[in-house]
Amino acid sequence: MLRSALVLGLLGLVGPFAIDMYLPAMPAIAAGLAAPETAVQATITAYFIAFGLGQMVYGPWADQAGRKLPILVGLAIFIIASFGATLAGSIETLIAWRALQGLGGAVLMVMPRAIIRDMYTGTQATRLMAMLMLVISISPMLAPLAGSLVMALAGWRGIFAVIGVLGVASLLITVFLQPETLPASARVKVNFANIRRGILVLLRDPVFMGLTFIGGFAMGSFFVFIAFAPFVYTGQYGLGPTGFSLAFAVNAIGFFSASQAAGWLGDRWGMRSLVRRGVAGFLICSVAIFALALVTDPGMVGVMIGLFCANACLGVVIPTVMVVALDDHGDIAGLASSLGGTLQMLSGGVAIALAGPFFDGTATPMLGAIAACAAIAAILTLVLLRPRAVATPSAG
Repeated sequence: MLRSALVLGLLGLVGPFAIDMYLPAMPAIAAGLAAPETAVQATITAYFIAFGLGQMVYGPWADQAGRKLPILVGLAIFIIASFGATLAGSIETLIAWRALQGLGGAVLMVMPRAIIRDMYTGTQATRLMAMLMLVISISPMLAPLAGSLVMALAGWRGIFAVIGVLGVASLLITVFLQPETLPASARVKVNFANIRRGILVLLRDPVFMGLTFIGGFAMGSFFVFIAFAPFVYTGQYGLGPTGFSLAFAVNAIGFFSASQAAGWLGDRWGMRSLVRRGVAGFLICSVAIFALALVTDPGMVGVMIGLFCANACLGVVIPTVMVVALDDHGDIAGLASSLGGTLQMLSGGVAIALAGPFFDGTATPMLGAIAACAAIAAILTLVLLRPRAVATPSAG
């Protein structure tokens, strides 16, 4: 199991590294390509949208063709796009390469989960998934630092070259170390009629859609942070690439540390109660730091503390809401997982696009966008996840 966790974890690292590694270079990209900050942020939006849409393709394809072929094709697309990004001569070209990169990288979100499902069930699958998430969680802590080091040696274009090399390494790992886990006898042809019916069932289920968008807006707030924080920490607070990487890691640690406790807290409080409490904490923390920013500059430390607390609440909301959303759809859990992931990624991309015009290089618009995401998630939670009334015995 340890070998599987390492192999799948290394594959799963590539997608997050493609997001986190170049964050310290975003101001340099804006200067190098003479592009406005909002255009550079669009490179993240394009990646997330393509990353989300790609999941709807790879899932059904892998059920028909097996696991390895989609991984190899997705990685080939990812590698080509990564090296293409190193040669981008304009921000428009870079946005296009990033979209293609996200389309290829999406395979590494879908396939590790499918491979785990092929090999293990029950507690063994849960343990392997936890080990996988532990490996992946190092990305927000190490990737920005690695990116700042590469940028110091080879500029921002060197970061995309390194990401391309990581894609090549993942391709070799897949070829030589990852066996095919779906035998030919277990493969099924893609049935578009069944997929269409399943999607309609999910789209018409207000609980599934509501829970999906609770997670989507929660995740969208984190995406807003990813897109805007490089300019806030380096512009308003004067950090260099390495300083930003360290500040980013602190905020990301809050998210991933709390996510490790989600299972235990869910057992203790119940899954729905955990979502309600997590969203409430997220709303309180994000609104408080935004309100403070409206009246005075909270300073970099104040922003970091507020976001650390808000992101810690997200750490228990996002994984839990994904599980609860699938409760009533066990017969189409794979399709529901893919559709939910796609809608959440699209929500994140839309959140960045809507917040972009209000961004002025300071923390206040970023905090306002995060608070707005929290408010929408809270409204959905109040409507959909009200505490169930407990019946009391009648007197007499």
